Amino acid sequence: MTNPEWLDRAARRGRSEPWSMAYTFEQYQRIEGISEDTLAEEFQCTRETLHWMSLCRRPEGNSFSEQCTAIAQKFGVDRLTLMKVIRQVDAINAFSKGTRDESTPPIRMAARDCHPDEETDP
Repeated sequence: MTNPEWLDRAARRGRSEPWSMAYTFEQYQRIEGISEDTLAEEFQCTRETLHWMSLCRRPEGNSFSEQCTAIAQKFGVDRLTLMKVIRQVDAINAFSKGTRDESTPPIRMAARDCHPDEETDP
């Protein structure tokens, strides 16, 4: 079975849609500094399979695990690898954006060098 001519274009176009796996894969590649071929190797699949997966809606919400399982089974890839890619992108995005709005002052914390058996100043 040959792949449709439009598949590569559709996968590239999906990179601009935050709801798509193409967007998530693009971010992961940028974070890790890897090529599309290297990402396909991580999934142990072909580049074409990666393009088909790119067209899927990105798993989210309460059924995240079930959605990942469905995608992994459909395309014959490892579910844990898929979950790792998505969660790594989520973590980097969370750190990049921050979790506060501009009206909330940042939380400041300081580390202390003390041991539990040492007394502290009153």
